[in-house]
Amino acid sequence: MARLARDIMTPDPACCGPHTTLDEVARMMLQNDCGEIPIVDADNCVIGVITDRDIVCRAVARGKNPTGYTVESCMSSPAVTVDEEDSLEDIVSTMERHQIRRVPVVSDGGVCAGIVAQADVARVAPKREVAELMREVSQHSGRASY
Repeated sequence: MARLARDIMTPDPACCGPHTTLDEVARMMLQNDCGEIPIVDADNCVIGVITDRDIVCRAVARGKNPTGYTVESCMSSPAVTVDEEDSLEDIVSTMERHQIRRVPVVSDGGVCAGIVAQADVARVAPKREVAELMREVSQHSGRASY
């Protein structure tokens, strides 16, 4: 039986709007034990993502006060997403192609349904596929990936 995004995703992830402050979204990451928060519009459609790394590299390291800047100033947009009906192979391919460790899952119309992280893939994919994903995502892309 083929695994689909809806089968392996974390459903209903914590999300925020583009006007959420960076310190607020950092607290959300801490409370939800996650490193990425999908950014959604008023209709709950994914318009971007923000990672813990985005906050550090695009704000804190540049001397910006996280209480004075919004997610909109640091988020990656448009977001790379997968559909809840996409296969595990499609998810892995998307993550490898874009060198991302997490990907929001959307339902019809782009509504945020969940998120898939490397750990979710590791739980269900063959070891060889997991190793390939780790290798591809971790390749040098001009930025450090600690």
